[in-house]
Amino acid sequence: MLKSARKMEKDPEGRMPLVEHLRELRNRLAKSVFAIVVVAIIAAFFYKDIIQLFQHPIQKAVQCDVDLAQLSHKSDHKPCGNITMSGLMKPFSLAVKVSVMSGLVVASPIWLYQLWAFLAPGLHRHEKKYALGFVAAGVPLFAAGGWFAYLILPKAARMLIDFTPGGVTNLLPLDEVIDLVVRLVVVFGLAFELPLVLIMLNFGGVLTGRRMLSWWRGMIMGVTVFSAVATPTADAFSMLALAGPMVVLYFIAVGIALLNDKRRRRRDPDAGLSDDEASQLDLTPQAIGEAEPVPALPEHPEDRTAHRGGYDDVT
Repeated sequence: MLKSARKMEKDPEGRMPLVEHLRELRNRLAKSVFAIVVVAIIAAFFYKDIIQLFQHPIQKAVQCDVDLAQLSHKSDHKPCGNITMSGLMKPFSLAVKVSVMSGLVVASPIWLYQLWAFLAPGLHRHEKKYALGFVAAGVPLFAAGGWFAYLILPKAARMLIDFTPGGVTNLLPLDEVIDLVVRLVVVFGLAFELPLVLIMLNFGGVLTGRRMLSWWRGMIMGVTVFSAVATPTADAFSMLALAGPMVVLYFIAVGIALLNDKRRRRRDPDAGLSDDEASQLDLTPQAIGEAEPVPALPEHPEDRTAHRGGYDDVT
């Protein structure tokens, strides 16, 4: 039975020996792998339904209504494709791939929590609060990006299949179709994390909202180039479908950063200064107030010496 290293003796600052760190890492990895394996085994019983979920958008957009024999005798048909599989071991390998992929996705809350539990003791209280907020926002953003990719996939597939020359039958291997869908979903999901990274840098004091806003021209160009390179498909529709939401999310992140900078300046006027920049001094004259009365010295010199404690001068 795996025992957590931190249950033995908790340090209030999260410190522990290197051996205990390694034991803790081993336990967290074991729990994560166990969760992924359990979910993958369960998904193996439903892998056909999962494949149908990925296959359906492309199949609905490009599937031919006739079989290959009828298709070979038609010369005026609209370009379409037939999803196929080749090889005796292909169905089994595809089932394993889909099951493992489903395990990674469905069990992500568990292994993300294990990663968080391993890193959290080394963070300060405000860092834990920010990290939890970023994780909580990152999951919906990734899901939104994946859903958006799944939404535009039929249109992209239809545009790509239209490039098929006349008199040519297009055969679409099922494993390549699944890989294309997964890659598109992952790319869109990771791209939607861009505003989260910018906000994280702003909350950490690395970037200001004004500096982020000054990059808007280069950011739009960079997002466009990234979309052209990152999208698995080569059509302009997929590139613009990825670049458009990223630009909108970028400006949303800039707005949040500007509000955070305003809040930070309200709490600390010198928060925006660099390490080698001096803060402004308040040189406004202020009232001195009433003078403190000084006791008068005796008139005779002998009395003054006695008043000074026996010394004949001020010292």
